[in-house]
Amino acid sequence: MKKYSLSFLLLIFGISISAQKSIDQKVTELLSKMTLEEKAGQLVQYSGFEYATGPQNSNSKKVLEEIKSGKVGSMLNVTGAEETKAFQKLALESRMKIPMIFGQDVIHGFRTTFPINLGQAASWDLEMIEKSERIAAIEASAYGIQWTFAPMVDIARDPRWGRVMEGSGEDTYLGTKIGLARIKGFQGKGLGNIDAIMATAKHFAAYGAAVGGRDYNSVDMSLRQLHETYLPPFKAASEAGVATFMNSFNDINGVPATANKYILRDLLKDQWKFQGFVVSDWGSIGEMIKHGYAKDNAEAGEKAILAGSDMDMESNIYMEQLPKLVKEGKVDIKFVDDAVRRILIKKFELGLFDDPYKFSNSERQKQQTNNLEHRKFGREFGAKSVVLLKNEKKLLPLSKSTKTVALIGPFGKEAVAMHGFWSVPFKDDAQRIVTQFDGIKNQLDKNSTLLYAKGCNENDDNKSMFAEAIETAKKADVVIMTLGEGHAMSGEAKSRSNLHFSGVQEELLKEIAKTGKPIVLMINAGRPLVFDWAADNIPTIVYSWWLGTEAGNSIADVIFGNVNPGGKLPMTFPRTEGQIPIYYNHYNTGRPAGKSTDRNYVSAYIDLDNDPKFPFGFGLSYTDFKYSNFNLSSDNLKGNQTLTINVNVANTGKFDGEEVVQLYIRDLFGKVVRPIKELKGFQKIFLKKGENRNVTFKLTPEDLKFYDDTLNYDWEAGEFEIMVGTNSNDLMTKKIVWEK
Repeated sequence: MKKYSLSFLLLIFGISISAQKSIDQKVTELLSKMTLEEKAGQLVQYSGFEYATGPQNSNSKKVLEEIKSGKVGSMLNVTGAEETKAFQKLALESRMKIPMIFGQDVIHGFRTTFPINLGQAASWDLEMIEKSERIAAIEASAYGIQWTFAPMVDIARDPRWGRVMEGSGEDTYLGTKIGLARIKGFQGKGLGNIDAIMATAKHFAAYGAAVGGRDYNSVDMSLRQLHETYLPPFKAASEAGVATFMNSFNDINGVPATANKYILRDLLKDQWKFQGFVVSDWGSIGEMIKHGYAKDNAEAGEKAILAGSDMDMESNIYMEQLPKLVKEGKVDIKFVDDAVRRILIKKFELGLFDDPYKFSNSERQKQQTNNLEHRKFGREFGAKSVVLLKNEKKLLPLSKSTKTVALIGPFGKEAVAMHGFWSVPFKDDAQRIVTQFDGIKNQLDKNSTLLYAKGCNENDDNKSMFAEAIETAKKADVVIMTLGEGHAMSGEAKSRSNLHFSGVQEELLKEIAKTGKPIVLMINAGRPLVFDWAADNIPTIVYSWWLGTEAGNSIADVIFGNVNPGGKLPMTFPRTEGQIPIYYNHYNTGRPAGKSTDRNYVSAYIDLDNDPKFPFGFGLSYTDFKYSNFNLSSDNLKGNQTLTINVNVANTGKFDGEEVVQLYIRDLFGKVVRPIKELKGFQKIFLKKGENRNVTFKLTPEDLKFYDDTLNYDWEAGEFEIMVGTNSNDLMTKKIVWEK
């Protein structure tokens, strides 16, 4: 057979040699042809909120002209195949014909919404979390979206902060694992595939530690705490190839994150070798003026670009200021080129230079408008995110033949609210979302009756509906109370100082309880709430978060026993706001409280028990699990040996069910104090009734490493406690010695 050169074959098939150049070569050539203004334009991102259905309805001719002049590199909040295509067409009228990237807050689903992120974390199911983001990417990419501003990997120990709903809770280990699953789901088999979208690790960094749980607030902490608790999910995201990072709004130890050279350039880009680009959060470059860190837009732009912020979301500063700053010698052109290069590389990787309209396909959009398989998965995921907090009288699961059930509370017939905060709105939301009422009604037998009374609104003092609710309850055999916080009471800019049930909901609950009817309390929320009276007086409590498009069906599946709840809390639930911040992996003190009721001359409150209302990792099941035969491969290890941990878990109850087996360790003595326990592993297992399984974990010295007071990252020889159990409080413990 005659051999032909690669060049000849490429020409035969119509592929030029230049097309085989590396992306880096292509970007270098492109940069060499761009003007300074065109380079600055690639660093600009505008929101499409002001456009109804595309550029033809724009109120801003200036923005449209900038797009056609190559002065806009990206847009967000432009959704839909035709809309993105129309804007992309404008970008291709520019001299260099560089396509734009279209971004969107795809946070917990797109057309099909899934449980809010904190609820997803309660599933402790990494495969389902990854699949949910895979589905979100498939749907969003069909609507022209190439980039999502997710996942949020902030560690959050303060439930007053509204954005806890967007993350994975208080634990660094769990948060890191979930963050990686989300990135893998979004980016799929790699950028360039039609169903892969760029993921964003946010908010960089330590936003979850904002003072007082107030959004946009300051963060002040030791570098050791920063590295040990808040940075690991971001470092892991960088190593996993996440496409972009987003700045946080807060300052860190006095320097706004948007211009924090230490975290952006020294750590992220130099030490961690991050290859993607960094986008500011909405307007955060300009907000440095109000921080008191920059005197004007020019200084804000200068500090941001030098520190390592690559793209300016909605500050409108880079386009206006960077060309002047370069010409004045205040900013070396190499910093601009580096930022532009990073962005152009992603555009090449997405395949936008080969086909700028590849994500703008109306037929694909139509196919993903109401994907029934995706909805089916959403229903399953919703049920697996529910956490059973109490079931003292075994009221659950309810029989589907219960003669009369009353659904009472402000959320019973809510539709759009089932999305939770951070959902992409669609005109048909009210019609396609399954309400709690409909979900429950659809599963009750034909001879059963479902009554309904709203009882009260979610957040006012109106008691005029109490009487109807009480009379409705009296007619029922079982009452399902649906209470909590409104879906728009958690999320960005939704910090709360009072985490109790809002309005008169608790008063309504007390009145219904007086009827003596059995009550299933279902709590809808985006964060841990404080509900002490209910927790002490209502025997059956289900924490349902906000479950998404299929919420009503998911909830009914759990209530009627189609699904045995297996969720576990990803955050500690406080007794009162005065305990906050409260988290399981705190340090001990010189005077620790020996038990929950200790008060005097120990680290405690004189007016409150020390333990939380519900601990991290807690969640009940309709069945019972028994742990036994907890064994270690050795109680004395040396060097790089591996410790094998075994425990037998048996389902001793009457239902098949899932259990999350949790592994914790404690380093008893160190050069710096260590947490009283740290999650180091977990396995979610399914056991049929009567079945048992041996669960195995492995630990190496890598799992023992920590940062000391000089930021050395290593492990120390010494004594360790190894703990296994069903939650962070209910554990079996063995002690080992590990020598170097």
